[in-house]
Amino acid sequence: MKVIVADQAGVCFGVKRALDLVNAECERGGPLFTLGPLIHNPQVVRDLEAKGVRVARSISEAQRAVVMPSHGVPREVLQKAEAAGLRVIDATCPFVAKVHARVRHLAARGYTVVVVGDAGHSEVKAILSAAGDDAVVISTVDEVDGRDWRGTKVGIVSQTTQTPERFGRIVGRIAERAAEVVAYNTICYATYDRQTAARNLAPNVEAMFVVGGRNSANTNRLVEICREAGVPTYHIETADEIDPRWVSGMSVVGLTAGASTPEWIIEEVRSRLERFDPPASPG
Repeated sequence: MKVIVADQAGVCFGVKRALDLVNAECERGGPLFTLGPLIHNPQVVRDLEAKGVRVARSISEAQRAVVMPSHGVPREVLQKAEAAGLRVIDATCPFVAKVHARVRHLAARGYTVVVVGDAGHSEVKAILSAAGDDAVVISTVDEVDGRDWRGTKVGIVSQTTQTPERFGRIVGRIAERAAEVVAYNTICYATYDRQTAARNLAPNVEAMFVVGGRNSANTNRLVEICREAGVPTYHIETADEIDPRWVSGMSVVGLTAGASTPEWIIEEVRSRLERFDPPASPG
């Protein structure tokens, strides 16, 4: 079986930075906690637990030192950690932190902040906290039509893992209705590069495998993009999930991975797929 790996796949700058921070803290010794999973990849989180890094569900469960995850946290969580006397290691991705700065600026200038993203996602919750009480989340174009935008000054940002197409459609629809619109495309370049590479690869293979946590927003976007290309697409977290029947009769498949997926998992998936025999040539 021939396996083509997308030009851009796997761990991004923000995730690598977060992992480097945590590994450096591990070398210092002592208890270390992350507030929720550091990144949205269960296998990496388990590896960190084996090094003694524990996942705290709340600030009250942490001791001495706590790491804020790469997707950011609401400001009140940071304040609570500081009030508890914890040493805070902020592993928030710089691109996410830039979105926080954008929405604070927009809110201070009197704009109603709109976050284009997945309501309930941890990154979006943190952005909303920075944006103030009047901020809203819009996930689809249809949701735009359900609000009255007349006379409103609207400032729009994106969750860093959204697609440019969705962001553009929502911005355009709001611009048709609001009195004034300021929009910042805050999709991170790593997300854009991975989406573009997947979109280019998918039409040229018989199936796509997307590797990454099922709770990873950017991985789920890659799955959507590959399926929109019309090829069978399989979202997996590890090589053990591959069903040989998925590739029966196929000669070439594509492989991509979310921004929290380490290289060793990608290589395990590639190796497993390459062991499947392609169909025999006629005659």
